Amino acid sequence: MQKKYDVAAFIWPAYTGKEPRTKIFWSEDIGEWQTVRDTVMDIPEINYYWDRKPLWGYRDEADPKVMEFQIEEAVKHGVNVFIYDWYWYENRPFLEQCLDDGFLKASNKDKMKFYIMWANHDANYTWDKRNSDMVQTSNPTIWDGSVDRGQFDIIVDRMITKYFSQPNYYKIDGKPVFMIYSLGNLMHGLGGFDATREALEFFKAKTVEAGFPGLEIQMVSYGSGVENESGVDGSEKVSEREVAEGVGITGVSNYQFCHFMRMKNHYSALIDAAEREWNNMIESYCVPYYPHVSVGWDANPRYNIHHENVCYGNTPELVEEAFRRARNFVDAHMDKLKAPLITVNSWNEWTETSYLQPDNVYGYGYLEAVKKVFVDEVNEQ
Repeated sequence: MQKKYDVAAFIWPAYTGKEPRTKIFWSEDIGEWQTVRDTVMDIPEINYYWDRKPLWGYRDEADPKVMEFQIEEAVKHGVNVFIYDWYWYENRPFLEQCLDDGFLKASNKDKMKFYIMWANHDANYTWDKRNSDMVQTSNPTIWDGSVDRGQFDIIVDRMITKYFSQPNYYKIDGKPVFMIYSLGNLMHGLGGFDATREALEFFKAKTVEAGFPGLEIQMVSYGSGVENESGVDGSEKVSEREVAEGVGITGVSNYQFCHFMRMKNHYSALIDAAEREWNNMIESYCVPYYPHVSVGWDANPRYNIHHENVCYGNTPELVEEAFRRARNFVDAHMDKLKAPLITVNSWNEWTETSYLQPDNVYGYGYLEAVKKVFVDEVNEQ
C-alpha cells in the first residue's frame, strides 16, 4: 500500500498587483515580481552571482487560471498542501488576494489542501528595495503585526467562517490547522502569557462551536535553545517550549532554516544541523514536532548592499537528500506525530532564494527532488 505524506509548502502571496497597499513597496502592478525581474547581482571578487528568473514567467498568482496550472504541477510532483502566509495590518487583512481570488477560485482546488500561517510579524522596509538597507540600522516599522484582543476575536471569526469552512482546508483528526509565526508578538499584543492562553482557548472553543472536533494550533519555532519572553515586560525569560505548551500550542514546525542556524555554510552541513534540530525538538516538546526543509536562503535580491549570510551548494540533489531525511524522520516518529506532515520553505520565496518553482538555473530540479522522494520512491515501496 502506498504511503501518504503531507508535503506542505509555504506560499508568499505577494506575486500579484491586486493588493493596493503593496504600491508602497512595488510601484508596478506585479507585486514582488518587480524585484525578481529587476535583480541581477554580480560581485566577481567574492564569486557571487544572482540572476534567477521563473520558467513559468511573472504570472499573477491571484489569477485562478494561473493557480489551476500550479496546483496540477504541485500535486504531480508530490506537494499536496499549501500553507498560505496571511497578514493582518491596520485592523484589516493584507495580501489575501492570492488565496481568495487565485487558489480558492481554481477549478481544481480540491486536489490540494491548504491552511493558514498567520505571519504576525511587523512590516518594515525589507520588501522595499529602495529603502531596505535601513532595516540593518534604524529598522523603522511600517505596520505593527501585533493585535489586541478585540482584533484577535475578529480574526478568529474570519478564520472559522471564511477558511475553516472550506472543504479542502487541511485538518488533523478533523481539526483545522492554524499556524502562528510569532508567538512573542502575539503575546505582546494580547498582554502576556495568561491573556494569550485565554485567547487561544477562546479560539479553540469557537472552532468547536462551529462544528469541528477541535483546533490544531501550530507554532513556528526559532530553535530548541531559544528563550522567549514570558510576559510583555520581558522581566522573566523561559524556554520557547515552556511558553508554547503553557498557552496551548498543539504542534510545532519551522518556517526557515535561517531562524535556527547560521546560513553561511554549505547546504550539506545545513542538512546535518537541521536533522539534529529535528531530533532535539521531537524529544524536548510534549506536543508533536513536524520536520521542516528549507530549499535555501539568500535574501540579497531585496537589498542593495550584499549580505554574507547566504547558504551555498543547495543543488536539487542535496535538497532531495534533505527531503529523504525528513521522510525517514516522519516514518521513525509516527508514534509521536498526529500526521505525516513535512513543512517546506517554500513554493515561491524568490527573493529569499528558497523556492520549488522552476527557474533558469535548475529548471524543474527542485520539484523533481520532491517527486523522487514522495512520489517515485514511495510508489516503489
